[in-house]
Amino acid sequence: MHLMINGQSQEVPCTTLTDLLRALQLDAQRLVAEVNGTIIARENFDQTQLKENDRLELVHFVGGG
Repeated sequence: MHLMINGQSQEVPCTTLTDLLRALQLDAQRLVAEVNGTIIARENFDQTQLKENDRLELVHFVGGG
């Protein structure tokens, strides 16, 4: 499936937001996900179905000091 992730075109075999985050090795507890301009609540990641040409913004928080 073709997706735009953070402005980059990518082909991924994922059907849900949770599947995508696992494939990208991102910690769902440490990021904010937006799909087609809508912020998705973490508790809805499993139910969020991805579709061809969806546009995602994934912001991953990093701790430091």
